[in-house]
Amino acid sequence: MTINLEWLRTFKAIYELGTLTSAAEALFISQPGVSLHLNSLEGFTGYKLFDRSAKRMVPTERGKVLYNFIIEPIDKLLSVEQVFGRSTQAERSTISVGMCFETFQYTLEEHISKLPFNLIIKFGEYPQMIHDLDKGVLDLIVTPHKADQKNLEYQAFSSERIVLVSGAKLDAKPFHKFIKEKNLKEAANWLKKQLWYSTAADMEHLKRFWQLNFRYHMDFKPNYIVPNISSIVRCLRNGNGISVIPDFLCREEMRSGELKLLWEGENKIENTLYFGTRKKTIYTNEVNQIKKIFAQKMT
Repeated sequence: MTINLEWLRTFKAIYELGTLTSAAEALFISQPGVSLHLNSLEGFTGYKLFDRSAKRMVPTERGKVLYNFIIEPIDKLLSVEQVFGRSTQAERSTISVGMCFETFQYTLEEHISKLPFNLIIKFGEYPQMIHDLDKGVLDLIVTPHKADQKNLEYQAFSSERIVLVSGAKLDAKPFHKFIKEKNLKEAANWLKKQLWYSTAADMEHLKRFWQLNFRYHMDFKPNYIVPNISSIVRCLRNGNGISVIPDFLCREEMRSGELKLLWEGENKIENTLYFGTRKKTIYTNEVNQIKKIFAQKMT
């Protein structure tokens, strides 16, 4: 294993600027990229180079020794780069974006290869995404939730409605009859006899829909637990199963007749979708390109 000069340049930036965020901005790379370089360098040296506090990266004794060894040669190499580097050669920037897996598949996945910049996608829970955005780990998030950090701003761009859907082969005439008669008890009993699909990570859509419309907590378990909502949509196509999912993730299948909209519920669940960004960012152009893709896909 050989040492990578980019690790040393990143180490120097962290040492002199004091935070991962500042180093990332100075080097025009993402904060996860900075963390990766530092972790790789610590793995190479076998020593912890910084103590990570809440506000600053404090160099350890080993870190101070390494800095004193590299500062002069690294500065010379940087001067070579400035003097002899091609000024017309634009360096690809890297941004990090957080969203749910299904949203990524539906909107952004097909456009990845055409983007003129590097992209890191992070999936996870929305509270963690908001935290990572605030700390500089992410540059853009797509979320139905907002927070009140002063450093962040949110832009509404679309909405999602949580609806009850089924495969095209399901005979739902009894259910529609119960709904028309406002017989919610029999409608619920009929639904519980059907084949249900859900995901292992998130059953909140189903639980919330059931509670709001039938006035009690769901008392049954789905028949099939699959990895994500995209899997649910594929399983339901032209079948007779049922699920509760966001409508924008199955619009094309409903238009083609592969899925049917069974019920939006008496108490409709609609979430506004937001772009979350930091108020100050060096990646405005890249973020706007991502926003444009979403605007074209979600309208």
